[in-house]
Amino acid sequence: MRRLCIGSLAAAGLLLAGGMALDYANQRDATAIPAARSVPIAKLQAARQSSSDLEVGGELAGLPPGVTRYITREDLLTLPQATYTVSDDSNFTGPTKISGVPLEDLARSLGAAPQAAMVVAICDDKYRANYPREYVAAHHPLLVLAVNGQPPSSWPKDSEGHGYDMGPYMISHPIFKPSFKIFSHADEPQVPWGVVRIEFRNENTVFGAILPRARHAATPLVKAGYRIAQQNCFRCHNMGREGGQKSGTPWLVLSAWAMASPEYFGA
Repeated sequence: MRRLCIGSLAAAGLLLAGGMALDYANQRDATAIPAARSVPIAKLQAARQSSSDLEVGGELAGLPPGVTRYITREDLLTLPQATYTVSDDSNFTGPTKISGVPLEDLARSLGAAPQAAMVVAICDDKYRANYPREYVAAHHPLLVLAVNGQPPSSWPKDSEGHGYDMGPYMISHPIFKPSFKIFSHADEPQVPWGVVRIEFRNENTVFGAILPRARHAATPLVKAGYRIAQQNCFRCHNMGREGGQKSGTPWLVLSAWAMASPEYFGA
């Protein structure tokens, strides 16, 4: 599910107004490839050849920062694959078999600094899902290439009943158990569909765009709001070049709303 752009407004409002382990190994399919292989630069295309090509950017191995390249679905299928049957993904109406590339393996294969890279998934409607290293280590998200053994053209439509295609790519998990809770906000599964671009970014650079800097920045409440905003509000509300743009409401406008009408952000 990726369409909801509002959540945990109470704690997020504190940020905006105040400061501007899972048993994963046992769940991997027995046929999963154990080690990531780097993708040769020659396999990354400078231009899109097909609508199924995945756009990649950020900091790519062997290329200058900021360069955009494309990788074919066929080449993605040569990377380490894993297969799971998921039953707790809100994008599906029942137990569903998914196959694809674990994001940690994708980062090792394509990222310039895989141990430091945060994976950012960008959708066709400008929604963004961020996958910090801590999240990846806890939940092992998967770039989905097949659903019930089928390519995107045969995937089910979105679960909200709008009839949207969920391809060309989506992200899911083998199973999701929240790893933290702040106030009423529990760690949320980041399961976007309609993914068209993957970036490998420096986590501090991305989240630094909304880092609290005002006099209340060091207070526990603002720090809590910052943690929630990283996972929730930032998916749809951008601060400059960082963050999602699905809502059409940038971060500074959201901040102004929080200052002018704090009751709107109340619990």
